[in-house]
Amino acid sequence: MKHWTYAPLVLLTLVFSAPVLADSDRQRLKAPDLPLYRQECASCHTAYPPGMLPAASWRRVMGSLDKHYGSDAAVDAATLDSLNRYLLAHAASSGSKYGREQPPEDRITRAAWFKREHDEVRADVWKRASIKSAANCAACHPGADKGDFNEHAVRIPR
Repeated sequence: MKHWTYAPLVLLTLVFSAPVLADSDRQRLKAPDLPLYRQECASCHTAYPPGMLPAASWRRVMGSLDKHYGSDAAVDAATLDSLNRYLLAHAASSGSKYGREQPPEDRITRAAWFKREHDEVRADVWKRASIKSAANCAACHPGADKGDFNEHAVRIPR
């Protein structure tokens, strides 16, 4: 049997496995809720799903909370330990689209996948008073606090 006779089978396998891979990435964003994480981090910004950054990025972010993107977000040692364990346990794996790179300055909004997902959003949209910045996920993604970033639910405010 010629090798080209397997081509339709290979093609079908790829077509039907693509949604599974996408679903796997989506599931990675739905880490179990840790009230301490929400309490400490969501008081200032979206409590980003841990699966949006690789472990190395989370280590750097959490290792410099005293100068957290221009703010002092330092916490006590026990809180830091709990947050680190949670973030590292649910960080992006190298096989997911979120874990393939360590974005510049460990900023989710600077990651290549983020830029691809938002390439149709004009620069002036991010500056609207109702949005403020690309880091304000909840402005357009109503399910962001639950790790739901389904593009069909996006509502860009005026």
